[in-house]
Amino acid sequence: MSRILYFKTKDDALSWTQAMSDSIGQANLYQYYNLEMTIGQGQFGQVKLATHKRTGLKVAVKIMGKKDIKPIETYQIKREIEVMKMCKHPNIVRLEDLFENAECFFLVLEFMGGGDLFDYLKQRQFRLTEERAREIIIQLTLAVQFLHTFGIVHRDIKLENVMMSDTTDRAVPKLADFGLAKMVGPSEKADEPFGTLGYAAPEVLRKEPYGPACDLWSLGCISYALLCGALPFDHESQRETARLTLQGKLSFEQPAWHFVSEGAKDFIKGLLVREPQNRLSADQALAHVWIKAASSQFAAQ
Repeated sequence: MSRILYFKTKDDALSWTQAMSDSIGQANLYQYYNLEMTIGQGQFGQVKLATHKRTGLKVAVKIMGKKDIKPIETYQIKREIEVMKMCKHPNIVRLEDLFENAECFFLVLEFMGGGDLFDYLKQRQFRLTEERAREIIIQLTLAVQFLHTFGIVHRDIKLENVMMSDTTDRAVPKLADFGLAKMVGPSEKADEPFGTLGYAAPEVLRKEPYGPACDLWSLGCISYALLCGALPFDHESQRETARLTLQGKLSFEQPAWHFVSEGAKDFIKGLLVREPQNRLSADQALAHVWIKAASSQFAAQ
């Protein structure tokens, strides 16, 4: 059965179309957002700046094309969407809206005007005060604690997957990019060799079953970088980076460490423990004396 509707004006037709779409839950990205310039490039497509037509809210739209992507990649996209729907935390990039058509998935994300944490550090010549580094570390640890409470393992925590709210010295860091995230039960382990060399935990490189502790190793790598401007186990050669991660000595010999407290070094040592069962958990990290001593509004509760 079909009906033909006639309207006096184009505006009337658009108004009725919008009303009918709303009533059946059908929505189109372009009805609500004006897409603007490209601000990023992801594994599956572009990230564009956009503005909500009614509210004027600035957002980032992650556009992921369906053409030529493998079934496992479609699964990763859908998993990222499901994880982000759950993640309502001040230090995790918020999923504002979601659209899909025959060609693409559209993730409408909270707009982060400061770029990623790598660029944020680069703009400061890779130098932060210990107090500022600690503020960022506390907020990221709180985000990791939140994920682990719900059985979510991020599996790719790195400087490039932390977004900054703005470019100021008070910018808020937020975890992003949940394409490799996985939900695990209390007694479950993952076994996929996911992550990024330089941040990936030893148990991942050893191809052992692993759990949430892999995120704490990555957090330790970020903490090290925030305090001295370099990753703890890094080399131009991927093979050597892997060897250093598995066997290299954790060093605090660079000149930058002369200005860092012993408490900060002890915190990093607790995270960069090669055996995951002996590594600090997120709860233990937030209870560490160096974290608890922070004169910050973000201190662990």
